[in-house]
Amino acid sequence: MAQNSQVNQTANALITPSVIAKEALMQLENNLVFGSNVHREYKKEFAKVGDTVSIRKPVKFAVTDGATASAQDVTESTTPFVINKRKHVAWAFTTQDLTLTVDEYSTRYIQPAMIQLANQVDADLAALYKDVWNAVGTAGTTPSTFAGVAAAAKRLDKMAVPQDMRKLVLDPEAHWSLADGLKGIYNQKRVEEFIGKGYLGNIADFDIFKDQNVSTHTKGTATGTPLVNGGSQSYTAPTSAQLTANTYALITDGWTNSVTGIVKAGDVFTIAGVYSVNPISKQSTAELMQFTVVSDANSGASTGPATITVSPAIISAGPYQNVTAAPADNVAITVVANHTANLAFHKNAFGLVTVPLELPDGVSFKAREQDKGISVRVIKDYDFTNDKDQIRIDILYGVKSIYPDLACRLLG
Repeated sequence: MAQNSQVNQTANALITPSVIAKEALMQLENNLVFGSNVHREYKKEFAKVGDTVSIRKPVKFAVTDGATASAQDVTESTTPFVINKRKHVAWAFTTQDLTLTVDEYSTRYIQPAMIQLANQVDADLAALYKDVWNAVGTAGTTPSTFAGVAAAAKRLDKMAVPQDMRKLVLDPEAHWSLADGLKGIYNQKRVEEFIGKGYLGNIADFDIFKDQNVSTHTKGTATGTPLVNGGSQSYTAPTSAQLTANTYALITDGWTNSVTGIVKAGDVFTIAGVYSVNPISKQSTAELMQFTVVSDANSGASTGPATITVSPAIISAGPYQNVTAAPADNVAITVVANHTANLAFHKNAFGLVTVPLELPDGVSFKAREQDKGISVRVIKDYDFTNDKDQIRIDILYGVKSIYPDLACRLLG
């Protein structure tokens, strides 16, 4: 009897705030998909929901001509992150549960709790698809062949996206369809990995992952015969502010009259005769430039006018040129249909920043841990009336598209 009591006391002593926090952090890291494949940064200063912090932006280098060096300033390259997401999981348990071993406690409570928290972080990152204008594939058709993956790789190649650290995150339908579609072109060992484990590995320079949090997009009404209203709508010498905003207010008409939500944020469209250019050579890619709608827009009366804020900015000349020419007057606009937004991207396309939460006074059972750009906080309270403990695990973070030009939607 005394021996059993000693064992329980030893097990109980292992369930400390720090142990729970470290275990929670490990389980969260293990279950992140998007969150494990984007640029991550941890800021040591405390912040509240709604605060803005600045992080060092992953550097993009520019090539210059001649013998005279023009050093690029990399120390001042920062980007603001709004820390606007505070998420937590909480549960109640009896004091008897604290006699469990760490592994038992983790399996029963921490692991399932962290799976849900990881899903939330991944869903927030997946929702950044709306910032991505490049898109390949057929909307409404699940990609299931090597050609579909290769189309995403080709688009990134044409946009001069670095070859390293490329990721492809697929929804379960696309993932398993692709596994089935590839089984006829690989050796038996690889096929067994596809079918038995669902492991796709690296294909077309992409590390491939499956995530049920991949977003689906429902476009705006997009009815009528939309046209560009007025030629030469582009920047030729954009200001620093215009480059930072990377948007353009495109004047259009021909939509169905007086419709709320004629286009929605995240809609992708093309403009007839406007082609993208390679960002280095400025040569045409022979593919229509794609734009994404930044915010919902409504059509007006009479001629169905709508001014649509789009990204990227339309730049038809100069060192930042991204299109072959400004849109002509009265050329057609074509909106991509509803789709699943599988994402092919370089790691630096998106960012996840976490900041620490303060440990409250008056609580003895508390801890905070951080590792690899993720910070979690654990606190526990006791309900003496019902002899139950209540634990909550919190994370405070922000997500953002850093370089959306380094990403491409693979439509499904």
